[in-house]
Amino acid sequence: MHLVVADPDAQKKLWVDLLGGQLTDLPPLQLVRFPGILVVLQKAQTPPAEGSDGSTVNHFGFLVKSYADIKAKLTALHLEFAMDNANNKQIIAIFPEKIRVEFTEDPNLATPIAFHHFHVAATDQAGLRDWYVKTFAGRAGNRGTFPAAFVPGGEVDFLKANAAMAPTKGRSLDHIGFEVKNLEEYCKKLQADGVTFDLTYRVIPQLKGLKIAYILDPIGTRIELTEGFAQY
Repeated sequence: MHLVVADPDAQKKLWVDLLGGQLTDLPPLQLVRFPGILVVLQKAQTPPAEGSDGSTVNHFGFLVKSYADIKAKLTALHLEFAMDNANNKQIIAIFPEKIRVEFTEDPNLATPIAFHHFHVAATDQAGLRDWYVKTFAGRAGNRGTFPAAFVPGGEVDFLKANAAMAPTKGRSLDHIGFEVKNLEEYCKKLQADGVTFDLTYRVIPQLKGLKIAYILDPIGTRIELTEGFAQY
């Protein structure tokens, strides 16, 4: 999950100090690791256009051991809630720069916190789910009433949108990403399948040879593909 924000330090206080993520500095990036996900913080060159609400990626979510505990911590920091469902023990907090983050209680969780899902808003939920299943070799299913694509480490859930949402690029939640094996060959396959590239495959020597590419899903979500982030 790549956040391009005006104030990375404000984000770091939440992701590291509040939620206990493990920080790695990789200038110009800061990587915050949680089970199942890296939250990448980057200083924006110009202020982000908007937050996550209203874009194709409405929010992303974590599992925590206690709904009451996480609510108390978020409340103490005076964060607003976009949703608070005590019955389902779920809460969506609005982090700085309008980034929405969901927390759901799972008392049997083996770690204090773990990544759970991206929530993508689309007019054609099932059609977009099928694209993610095909593109990322996922498994089609459902999370409650939401169509979902299950991939190693988490899932992509699809929220019904009444109209097309804005692309993520240029917003504080700029893009989501997946770590991929044999990225160069994978990109060749995507190109053959007609997938739209925002940035073609390349190697970044200054980042220990990190291999990257960017694609767009059918509704404009910017998706980073990497090979090598696991080393961090």
